[in-house]
Amino acid sequence: MSPLVSIIMGSTSDLPVMEKAAQFLNQMKVPFEMNALSAHRTPEAVETFAREAEGRGLRVIIAGAGMAAALPGVIAAQTTLPVIGVPIKGMLDGLDALLSIVQMPPGIPVATVGVNGAQNAAVLACEMLALADPDLAERMRTYKKGLAEKIEKANRELAAVEFEFKVNS
Repeated sequence: MSPLVSIIMGSTSDLPVMEKAAQFLNQMKVPFEMNALSAHRTPEAVETFAREAEGRGLRVIIAGAGMAAALPGVIAAQTTLPVIGVPIKGMLDGLDALLSIVQMPPGIPVATVGVNGAQNAAVLACEMLALADPDLAERMRTYKKGLAEKIEKANRELAAVEFEFKVNS
């Protein structure tokens, strides 16, 4: 089994956030890899990774980074594969990372999810892969249906909560 998605983080301190992407990919049965690479501390390794990613069979890269958050953009500059950036909360509640990732120059896009939104990055990666994989597309439909059912159940439970002046039924 070869990975289709690569989860890259600036350091292992990002693992508590990025493992949510791994958990979702695992749930969807999508082969993935996880590595720590730093745009600032291991720039040559990042460049090599990005240039070789497509040749290794990868289809989507999820890159998480905090503070200056250069990692997703540096990777995107070296590959034509889609890169999904996950800004990680650190300084300034993650706003610094969010702005660093989302403000890419023309021609070097990085899809960006919310701060600490690694699960959404994995959902987006699966949606991209599902375009060419009917089985994964079906698993994604089932997942989305489950989200709706969860809210419908919560609404039924809320209907049973009683307050003296509650008037909705």
